[in-house]
Formats: sequence, structure tokens, C-alpha cells
Amino acid sequence: MKKQFGMVRLLRVWGRTLVFLLAAAFLLANLSPAAQKEKKKKKDEADSLKTTGLSDEQQIDFMLSEMMGALQVGDVEKLHSTYADDVSMVSGSWAPPVMGWANYLATYQQQRARLQRVRMDRTNTYIKVKGDVAWACYQWNFIATLDGQPMQSQGQTTVVVEKRNGHWVIVHNHTSLTPPAPGTTTAPQQTPTKPNGL
Repeated sequence: MKKQFGMVRLLRVWGRTLVFLLAAAFLLANLSPAAQKEKKKKKDEADSLKTTGLSDEQQIDFMLSEMMGALQVGDVEKLHSTYADDVSMVSGSWAPPVMGWANYLATYQQQRARLQRVRMDRTNTYIKVKGDVAWACYQWNFIATLDGQPMQSQGQTTVVVEKRNGHWVIVHNHTSLTPPAPGTTTAPQQTPTKPNGL
């Protein structure tokens, strides 16, 4: 009886150890650079399939929708897939242009951390393609909760996009704010009424 109890205990210990080792191996395999590269490749292929057969204008429109969706939910990886690493951004607030994805990301994350229930709608989009370069302009309505207070702003954005490796990315974003309508709640004066580049 003691021998049988000891064997069961030993099997449990070995079983837990085996489960732990398998979980660690799985985790390491998914965190390795090769696994990450393969995962990104599959994601890029899936994204490419979404736009196969679409005109350049439709691909850009789709990319803008993905960019705005990523901004709303805070999906930094998806957001980065729509912006070039060397992007330049001019915001609707009185601030110097933001140069490069890394600088924009820091600004975006700082502002996004203060926002909840973000919603941004795009209307009146116009897209013009000239070879591997294009521009798009659109109006937007931005609604969110900033530091617990409701806010709303409206404006217009013009983006310059470039086709790189068969994929349209934003290389320049210029955003302009419109004055708030009477009775509209906006963010405090020291805070931009719209996160830079949204």
C-alpha cells in the first residue's frame, strides 16, 4: 500500500514537471524571434488577402478604416502597420511636428492612457492616387471620455500615403481642428482636444 501511494505521488510530481516543461517550451517557442517573424508573416499575408482585387483607392480607404479602428481600441501593432517608420505628423494643437513612428507612439500612448470610450467617425473622404503616392482628406468626429470627463471634437485630416512593398502606409498626417459648436463639451485648454495624429 505504501509502495503504491509513493508511486502515485511520484507520478503526480513527474506529471506536474512535464506539464510545466511543456508549457515553458510552448511559451519559448512562441516568444522566439523566428516564431514572431513567422506570426507576422502570416498576419501580413492575411492582411494582403483582405485587399486583393481592390483598387488603390479602395485599399487606401480600407487602410484608413483599419488605422481609425486601431486608434479607437488602442491596438498599437495594427496602428503601426498603417504608418511608415519615417512618418511626420502635424497635430491640431499648437505643437511642433512629430517626426517618426517611435516619437508618435510615445505621444499616442501617453494620450491614449487618459482616454476611455473612444469613438471616431470618418466622413467625406476624398482619395487621389498618382502612381505609388496618394493623398486622402476626410472629416472626423471624435468622442471620448478624457480623465473621466466627456469630450467631443471635430476636424479634418489630410494624409499622404505611399505604396511600399505593395502596402499603402501613411507617410504624413496633418490634422486640423474646427472650433467647438456652442454647448459642446471639449477637453481642458492645456490638453489637445484630439490625440495627435488621430
